[in-house]
Amino acid sequence: MTPTPWRTRSAVTAETASRLPEGRPAGEVLAELRALREADAPTRGGRTFAYVYDAGLEGLDELAAAAYSAYATVNGLDMTVFPSVARLENDIVRSAAALLGAPGTQGTFTSGGTESILLAVKTARDHARAVRGVREPRMVLPSTAHAAFHKAAAYLGVEPVVVPVDPGTYRADAAAMEAATDEGTVLVVASAPSYAHGVVDPVEQIAAAAAGRDVLCHVDACIGGWLLPYLRRAGREVPPFEMTLPGVTSVSVDLHKYGYADKGASVVLYRDGELRRHQYFAHAAWPGYPVVNPTVQGTKPAGLLAQAWAVLRHVGEDGYTELARQVAAASDRLLAGLGTLGGVRVLGRPESGLVAFTVDAEGGPHTGTAVSEGDLSLVLHLADEMRIRGWYLQPQLGFEGMPPNLHLTLTPATVAHVDALLADLGEALTAARALTPVRADPGLVRLAAGLDPETLGPDEAAAVLAHAGTGGEEGRMARVLVMLDALPGPLKERLLTEYVGSVFRI
Repeated sequence: MTPTPWRTRSAVTAETASRLPEGRPAGEVLAELRALREADAPTRGGRTFAYVYDAGLEGLDELAAAAYSAYATVNGLDMTVFPSVARLENDIVRSAAALLGAPGTQGTFTSGGTESILLAVKTARDHARAVRGVREPRMVLPSTAHAAFHKAAAYLGVEPVVVPVDPGTYRADAAAMEAATDEGTVLVVASAPSYAHGVVDPVEQIAAAAAGRDVLCHVDACIGGWLLPYLRRAGREVPPFEMTLPGVTSVSVDLHKYGYADKGASVVLYRDGELRRHQYFAHAAWPGYPVVNPTVQGTKPAGLLAQAWAVLRHVGEDGYTELARQVAAASDRLLAGLGTLGGVRVLGRPESGLVAFTVDAEGGPHTGTAVSEGDLSLVLHLADEMRIRGWYLQPQLGFEGMPPNLHLTLTPATVAHVDALLADLGEALTAARALTPVRADPGLVRLAAGLDPETLGPDEAAAVLAHAGTGGEEGRMARVLVMLDALPGPLKERLLTEYVGSVFRI
């Protein structure tokens, strides 16, 4: 997205407020929706390498849409009124448990990975409170753990204890995580894989250490849970990460990623039903109907449940194995091609469809792990050049010695486009190196760094954001991201919050 000038919010009155227009024919309304989509990145076709998961199977989108439509008016809140939602959820959870669970595994269908993770953290907090009397809960997680864990920590009053990962492999340091675990730890986290670099943490060691301290261990398999087992079935070597490991007590897996269901479909699994009980919320002390919510949601759209159920049933075991084989083939071809581009370095050892690579400013071979300041500018210029050529590669800023990079999510739909991507990447890299490096204005950085994020007003934030984006060409993000990268974390987060607030402002 390209930052827009900060907009001053005018006073909204009964006279100036926007009202609904006169009713229009359905065809006109749908035509307007289709026109609005034209400015978005494409979700099909294999050229958007983040946010979307495309199986490339003919008719799958239509099946999901039809299944959703069949259940669009059904409320998943009360399964005694709509018993079919319990059947659909049980079928989905049973399939996930067969793939990732152990005898006795129970689970819940959720709206996505963030909700699955939030529920796992709540369960761990409440379990530790009830069983061990923990009143000041903490969770130990590697620095590569998904931001959703920090969101859950903020929502639920759990202190995150962040442990650096191995600087060469980007995998969690099991020994350091064990050392960070204490009597207040309610949860230890591992990723299979981590989103940023696509590497699988040493789950077996992390889970065993957690079990030795009677601490729960959650495996974030939102990305890999529906891919890694099928890669193994397709003949690839995949380290164990499932509940077959005794210390693993919960797992999250997104069906809207490599399960290829539409967005809004995930599952969180628990070792047993007694553990899952701590996830639930029940309340009867009010004059309305008795409330029992397995998830954060009350009212639940059963259409999302139905479309996920339909997609899983349609693709089947052999279908997912073949799709996993295609993802592996695309990954192999991409990694081989990246190795031929001067100055390109793949980060870690990608194992599950995600690839992150960085580039150096000179174009020669990398030696060691140090990355110069100029690489951030080059990485961002390269992202912009690729977007101009019709590809979306996700920029990731540097963090604690981990270099800035471009992140790609490979799906079966990308298989036919890998060669074209590599060809354009070579041209884009040459073009990016020819551009003037972007540097953050030192004076502005010093000025911004002196601002207090807690007291920063909208006008001050607007001034910093406007200056960061001044002079940038349409569609180019390098200038503003370099500026943000140079700022302290809390200030960076505040400015990002203000920016998003400006986008969603009427």
